[in-house]
This record gives sequence, structure tokens and C-alpha cells, in this order.
Amino acid sequence: MNTITTDTENEIIIKNSKFITLLYKIDNIEDIQQKLDSVKIKYPKATHYCYAYILNQQKHSNDDKEPSGTAGIPILNVLEKEDMNKILAVVVRYFGGIKLGASGLVRAYTKSIKEALKSSKICKLISGKIIDLTFTYSEQKQIDYLLKDSTILNQEFTENIKYRVLIDDNSLNKLIKYNYQIIKSDYIESSK
Repeated sequence: MNTITTDTENEIIIKNSKFITLLYKIDNIEDIQQKLDSVKIKYPKATHYCYAYILNQQKHSNDDKEPSGTAGIPILNVLEKEDMNKILAVVVRYFGGIKLGASGLVRAYTKSIKEALKSSKICKLISGKIIDLTFTYSEQKQIDYLLKDSTILNQEFTENIKYRVLIDDNSLNKLIKYNYQIIKSDYIESSK
């Protein structure tokens, strides 16, 4: 799975209609309505605000008064084809006076999303966790070796050593014999 690293904005014009595509990285459902509201404030005179999102197992699309299936579903199809996750794609359309027809709308919304994704920075998402790991000083060398591909977020050196680690599931399986507590389980970004 993939996601964008930063929000993206892209604009294309097809037969005098302006299509402004906005891609947002989202982490929860509450982000979606807030982003949609902000788009409507930023582009108050647009004709349509069509969108689709994928957030883990949740997917949704909306045609916003375009003919049924001509906007939201094509947007969602591109996101699915590119194996995207944690993303909201909004296409703001300013009608240019020339009707595109159903197939023309499908092509326009598809092109708009594809162009925006091309201009986005995309990273891979892997299944992983944030964990707290406690171990003795004598185990540090072994732990550091096992965590060589993980990100240590915090370290404490007291009676024992405590790490907070961003770790993929494969690396976590190597730590089974050590005392750790899972803080958060989610898809994590990877540059691999």
C-alpha cells in the first residue's frame, strides 16, 4: 500500500472546465469532513466538489451532483489501482460551458486524479506498530542489532533500558522473547 507524504494540489483544464485536484493525507474519518469544508470555503463558486477516500478498510466516493458514477467512482478507481491508503482526493470543478457527456466526465476525473498523483510524493505503507521495549544493559547490543531496520523514537537509561520503537511486523516477530508492550498498531510509512 502507498500514501502521499504531503498534501498536493493540481489543476487541469478540459474543454473550458477547470478541474482542481486536492489530495490530502488522512489518519481518521474526522479529517475528511474538515478537509471538505475547507475546500468549499477556499473554492466557494465551484460547480462540483467530487471526492473519494480510502482509509484502511473504509472507502467512499461522492459525485456531488455530477451524473451518477461519472466522478466519485472514477476517482476511487484510480486510488484503488494505485494501491493508495490514508488518502482523500477532492476534485473541484468549475463548469466551462461545454458539456462533456458521461464518458467525457469519467475521462476528465480520471485524468485529473492521475495527474495529481504523478506530481505527489508517494511512500510505501507497511503494517507495523509502535512498541515500548524494556531490556537489560547486557541485551542492548542484541536489541540494537534486531532493531537495525526500525526507528527508535525514544530511549531511557535507568535500572533497565527502555526504547519506544516504530517497527514493522517482521522485525517485531524477532523480539518475541523480550518484554515489550504494543502502544499503537497501524500502517507505518517506509522508505523501503
